[in-house]
Amino acid sequence: MAGPLTLKRAGKYGFCAGVRIADRTVRKLASEGRSGKILGQLVHNERVVSDLVQVGFATAASLDEVRAGTIVFSAHGVPPSFHRRALERGLLVVDTTCPFVYDVHEEARQALEAGFHAVFIGDSAHREVIGYTHDIVLTTADVERIDFDRHPRVKIFYQTTLNSEEYEDVALAIEGAADHAERADTICYATKENQDAARDLAADPGIDCIVVVGGRHSANTRHLWEICRAAQPRSYLVHGSDDLRADWFADCGGVGITAGASTPDSMIEEVEGAIRLLAASPAPASGPLAAPEAAL
Repeated sequence: MAGPLTLKRAGKYGFCAGVRIADRTVRKLASEGRSGKILGQLVHNERVVSDLVQVGFATAASLDEVRAGTIVFSAHGVPPSFHRRALERGLLVVDTTCPFVYDVHEEARQALEAGFHAVFIGDSAHREVIGYTHDIVLTTADVERIDFDRHPRVKIFYQTTLNSEEYEDVALAIEGAADHAERADTICYATKENQDAARDLAADPGIDCIVVVGGRHSANTRHLWEICRAAQPRSYLVHGSDDLRADWFADCGGVGITAGASTPDSMIEEVEGAIRLLAASPAPASGPLAAPEAAL
């Protein structure tokens, strides 16, 4: 390296308020000696999930797996029927659904009552989307499969963790196919702030490469990496310090760091410290990773 390394964090990054509250809620339950199951990952971060297992809250893939005790609904939300089923089963429900997701649920309910057909742009396997969808689309080809003759009035919703600009063609396809279509503003403000800050970081002329920290299955973290990579090709997505390679930083004067909404502060600090050590190494460390994508 020609000079001292400069590390710069994005203006906004890491745990959003909803995720932070969900994490604290479950850890408080554990500190009180309680245990139970979490329906799906509380947050899409393997480190956090592993930590919660250690304190007595393992992940359940479905509600049918939980026969007794406490069930925690994650920040991503669940369909209203899940609450009813859990209570009928005698389970103690701890609901950590993000308030913003509940706002989307309510807007979707009102749209349906007003005679709209709800179309969600999102990943059909994402728990948030499963919670309140009729038709789910992610590509223009998905839009073509909807019979809009049956749905003259359509309300377009977005999965809250998406970058809406990347799906403008999908929204336009819906608007072109439906007689009447309206868009709901359902992109999480925290997600948008993280994405805007990532763009600013990638555009900084003093930044030579960027490290994005987050879970391997976190949609919002991957979107951050895609945003950074578009402006700064030397952008790497890592889950933790073990994914880093010294050769990434061999000729970097400035390294940018950002993180998804499911990434705890401790992981960001761990990665930042490891970057400093790797950048100071006299020789690049060898490892199995050969490209930014390999760190996924």
